[in-house]
Amino acid sequence: QVQLVESGGGLVQAGGSLRLSCAASRSILMFSAMGWYRQAPGKQRELVARITRGGSINYADSVKGRFTISRDTAKNTVYLQMNSLKPEETAVYYCNALFLSNDYWGQGTQVTVSS
Repeated sequence: QVQLVESGGGLVQAGGSLRLSCAASRSILMFSAMGWYRQAPGKQRELVARITRGGSINYADSVKGRFTISRDTAKNTVYLQMNSLKPEETAVYYCNALFLSNDYWGQGTQVTVSS
């Protein structure tokens, strides 16, 4: 069983920054990949950033240059540093882990960007 717990969401003004954290219940190096997704009201969940076990990273085009995904293997935690946030990025942000071909999700953390 895998448990993922997100934290760090909140209310921020446009142009501001937030750092999200995702703490896993087991070594994150056991996961094929971990990622951050977001879902805005009335929209589909979309990939924001992803890091593989080997350290390869990819980002959604819309966040390149502003968001950074990173990890601390000693803390079994993955982070998402979000800078220059935009109101349209208001959403619930979810942590995801791919483990033995199964997807695991956290409960989500709300990010609200005011204009």
